[in-house]
Amino acid sequence: PGYEWLKEIFLSEKGQLRIEKVRQLTTIAEELGTSITLIAIAWCLKNPNVSSVILGASRSEQLKENLTSLQVVDRLTEEVMGKIEAVLARQP
Repeated sequence: PGYEWLKEIFLSEKGQLRIEKVRQLTTIAEELGTSITLIAIAWCLKNPNVSSVILGASRSEQLKENLTSLQVVDRLTEEVMGKIEAVLARQP
């Protein structure tokens, strides 16, 4: 009870397209031997217009994991960035 709005979002056509994007990004992360979380942080760090990324963590383990995204940045080659951008450019 109270989460019907969320069900409607996920079951909508737009919601299904978003879920498919996440699946595609997860596949890219798996190909690089990392997680989608670390790919997201590394993608932000790779952006030349971004000077810093603010990490959110409620436990020290989360912070340590998030910081390993620094090791992922170099794996985001032009080819990988192209794949990510292709997924993100699709609507919605």
